[in-house]
Amino acid sequence: MSKIKNRNVLVTGGASGIGKLLGEGCLEKGAKNLVIWDMNEDTLYKTAGEFQAKGYSVHPYLVDVTDTEAIERAAEDVIDKMGTIDILFNNAGIVVGKDFEDHTAKDIDLSIQVNVMGCMHVARVFLPEMIRRERGHIINIASAAGLIPNPKMSVYVASKWAVVGWSESLRIELEKAYHNMHVTTVMPGFIDTGMFEGVQAPMLMPMLKPHEIVNKIIKAVRYNDVFVKEPWIVKVTPILRGILPPRLFDFIAGDVFKVYDSMNKFAGHSKKKFPTEKKS
Repeated sequence: MSKIKNRNVLVTGGASGIGKLLGEGCLEKGAKNLVIWDMNEDTLYKTAGEFQAKGYSVHPYLVDVTDTEAIERAAEDVIDKMGTIDILFNNAGIVVGKDFEDHTAKDIDLSIQVNVMGCMHVARVFLPEMIRRERGHIINIASAAGLIPNPKMSVYVASKWAVVGWSESLRIELEKAYHNMHVTTVMPGFIDTGMFEGVQAPMLMPMLKPHEIVNKIIKAVRYNDVFVKEPWIVKVTPILRGILPPRLFDFIAGDVFKVYDSMNKFAGHSKKKFPTEKKS
């Protein structure tokens, strides 16, 4: 099991949404320090202040994960002050919801820089110290989109496929070489945080409640689970794609379950407020 109590935790994109809830959940499990990286200055310091007011040790850093030099500078400061990060949540992410032909070069570059390169560089800068201590857990927040194609989010899908492949490869490398190094890949369906405002949830894939998926992620960290796949239909998707002819899979996913229509009314990000709920 990966202990959260008395450990140093870092969450990218940790000032709001799932990132904020992950940080809060770890603090409630007894984390020694929570390091929050985010690029929204107002939200970053507001969230840090909320947690600090409850008596928690929280360290906010204004970091843009598309800036490799900024990642390296911030990581050096974190390691200098805290020694190491024990549990790293690669949570920062963005989505562009439109036909590929309508994407600008900036849309594509930013999506890959945040969703893929950001994860890799953040893991890269903290991994050596984890390895030196032979203790660490990296949690990469990918998506069910890393398992199935979807129109109007082709670049987002590509980025999450990349994260899933990299995350799993990293896990195997570390498991073969070290006893207490762990990687968990999280592949949720749509989460009701406001990031996917306007999305039409496919049949058998309801919008996930933020607190519920966060509880499952934290439980997975504690038990060193390889994957978090929610809802249940996500677990069988790779099997169906593997055994069904492509056109038949497209018919079932697109015409029956309406997966391929889910982004038709996508409106973009909206701000959500999460009611306080008791964590399990």
